[in-house]
Amino acid sequence: MAGPRPVVLSGPSGAGKSTLLKKLMKEYDSVFGFSVSHTTRNPRPGEENGKDYHYVTREVMQASIDNGEFIENAEFSGNMYGTSKAAVQDVQAKNLICILDIDMQGVKNIKKTDLSPIYISIQPPSMAVLEKRLRDRKTESEESLQKRLHAAKVEMEFSKEPGVFDAIIVNDSLEDAYGQLKHALLEEINKVKKNNMSL
Repeated sequence: MAGPRPVVLSGPSGAGKSTLLKKLMKEYDSVFGFSVSHTTRNPRPGEENGKDYHYVTREVMQASIDNGEFIENAEFSGNMYGTSKAAVQDVQAKNLICILDIDMQGVKNIKKTDLSPIYISIQPPSMAVLEKRLRDRKTESEESLQKRLHAAKVEMEFSKEPGVFDAIIVNDSLEDAYGQLKHALLEEINKVKKNNMSL
């Protein structure tokens, strides 16, 4: 794939990925782009096809996956989600660094492709902090919260495996974590800026 190297951002729910991403997109809006994922779920109020997600039927999505058109895909609560190669190429074609926010399963799937992104894991300082953050959101039932905490534990163990991630950032202080994230991406950011200047 031509264009800047994509970035795979992974980490448990509540680790602060979204907050860090928002900061990054705000500071470097002409450097990063999101790939638009596909899903078989119905749009929620206010969501737009092609902007929030590409909404497709299960048949269409399964056929595309079988065709090898997807980098990664997973199923949650009876709906399919995935990242197509075309969605990443659309971002790269604009000379932007494509950001993929995906779970551990997605990371494992991407490792099997020729994408060669920069893998970054965002982690909470501890399980206790993560639990507090998730509880403070007040968006989860106790059962759902326990599921997320269990998934986080598994994900944090997985990130310790040598060679899985290029950088592991512990989000204890937002400013520090953001500094580390920028540092990990600096080389690619500078390449994109240089290319955009020469256009």
